[in-house]
Amino acid sequence: MNTKDVIYELRTKKGMSQDELAEKVFVTRQAVSRWENGDTVPNTETLKLLSGLFNVSINTLLGSPRQLVCQCCGMPLEDSIIGKDKDGAMNEDYCKWCYADGKYTYSDMDELINVCIPHMVAQGFSEEQAREYMKQNLPQLDYWKRYEELSDNGEFERFKQQLINEINDLGIEGMPKVERLNALVGSYVNLAYPLPGGISAKFLDDNTTYLGNQLEPEFGGERCFGVLANMDFILICTYEADGKNPELVLYKKR
Repeated sequence: MNTKDVIYELRTKKGMSQDELAEKVFVTRQAVSRWENGDTVPNTETLKLLSGLFNVSINTLLGSPRQLVCQCCGMPLEDSIIGKDKDGAMNEDYCKWCYADGKYTYSDMDELINVCIPHMVAQGFSEEQAREYMKQNLPQLDYWKRYEELSDNGEFERFKQQLINEINDLGIEGMPKVERLNALVGSYVNLAYPLPGGISAKFLDDNTTYLGNQLEPEFGGERCFGVLANMDFILICTYEADGKNPELVLYKKR
C-alpha cells in the first residue's frame, strides 16, 4: 500500500476522524486530508508521532519500501516484534529479543547463536547448518560490526548476573540454579495464573521484553519452572508443556 492508504486504514480502524487525528499529531485537518489524497506525506517528526500513535513502524507508514531485518540476530522484522528505544519509540534496526528499552540484550555472539539454534532446528535446519549459517551471517550485521561503538561495556551483563544471584538466593525447592537469562517478549510468556476466589491474573505486559529462562525440575516430572525478571520484580512459576496449567510460585518486588 501507499502512505495515503496506510494512514487512511489506520485512522479508520481506530474510529478516528481526520480532525481527531490532526489534533493528536499537531497538524491541521487539511494536512491529514492531503496525506490521504496522496498530495503530500508527513514530515519526519510527524511520522514519529504517527508511529507511536498507531504502534506501527515508519517503514509501514511509508508503504513498507524496505525489508527490515534485526541487525543483531538477523530475524526479519514485523511491527509487532520491533524493539523500542528508552522513550518508547520503535527502533527499526532490532527485534524485541535483542534490544529493549534502549538496551542491547546480547554481548556474546556465541550465546546468541545457542539461543537461536533450537528455533532454527524447529524450522527444518540441522544444528550444524544453523550454527554455520549464524556464524557466517551475524558478523555481517550492523550491531556486531559496530559492537565496540554500541557496547555498554558490560553494564547489562552485570545486571543480568545480579538478577541471577538474587534468583538463586531465593532457594526455591526443586528448582536448579539459574545459569543464564535470555530476553523473552511478554506476549509469549504472559500466562494467566489461578488465584484464590476462582479468578486468574496476568502479571506481565505483552509489549515488554523481560529476562527469563525455563528450567527442568531437580525432582523430575512433567512440570517445568519458569523464571522471569526485570528491574522491578522476580517471578517464579511452574507449568506443564506449552505453558498449560501454570501455577505461581513466587512474585517478589525488587
